Amino acid sequence: MSTVLQAKERKEFRHSALKKIRTSGNIPAIIYGNKMDNKPVFVSSADLTKTIRQVGRNGVISLDVEGSKQDVILTEYQEDSFKKEILHVDFLAVDKSSKINVDVRLVLVGEAAGVKDGGVLQQPIHQISITSTPDNIPQQIEVDIANLQVGETVTMGDIPSAGAFTINHEDDEVVASILPPKQEEEINAGEQQAPGHPDNEEGRETTPE
Repeated sequence: MSTVLQAKERKEFRHSALKKIRTSGNIPAIIYGNKMDNKPVFVSSADLTKTIRQVGRNGVISLDVEGSKQDVILTEYQEDSFKKEILHVDFLAVDKSSKINVDVRLVLVGEAAGVKDGGVLQQPIHQISITSTPDNIPQQIEVDIANLQVGETVTMGDIPSAGAFTINHEDDEVVASILPPKQEEEINAGEQQAPGHPDNEEGRETTPE
C-alpha cells in the first residue's frame, strides 16, 4: 500500500502567490508524465518530509490531489543553498507495472584494503542510471570495496542487480579505483597546501539509519 500525501492544485502563478505558499509552510510542485498534462500543485513541507522518511527518496507516493489519487515518485527538487529549504519539487506520475529510467545514488561501503596500504580511492561516478518498475527502485546502490587493493578497479559489470533493475551503463565503466600513493603525489605536485579531498570521502562510510 502506498503512503498517501495530500496536495492542492495551484491556480495562482504570480511570484507573490509562490511566496505565500512557501511562507505558509508549503512547497510548490509539479506533477508530470507521458500520459498527462503538467499539473501545478503544492504540498505541506512537513508532510513531504515525513512521507520521504517513510517511503525513501525513490519510493512510490500516492499523491491525493483534492480527492484524485495518482502514484508518483519524487524526481527533482530545488533547494535554497543557504537556508537548506526545498523550494520546488517535481513528481513523475507512474504506473507501477511500467518501467522507467531513474538515477540512483551510488554509495561505496567499507574501507578498502588498498587505502589502508596508502592507496587513494577514486570514485568518478556518484549516480547510476537504471531502468526499473517503480516498486523495484533501490534507495541507493551500495558497492562493497573492502577487498579492493591498490591498482584494482570496480566496474559497472561488478554491481549485482538481482534482476530487479537494469543498469544503463557499459559494463567496463569504472565505478571506483585505488590509485597507488606515488601517482597521487604526482597529481598533487605543486599543490602543497591542497585542502584534502572531500569528494573522495563521500560514500566511504555508512551511517546507521
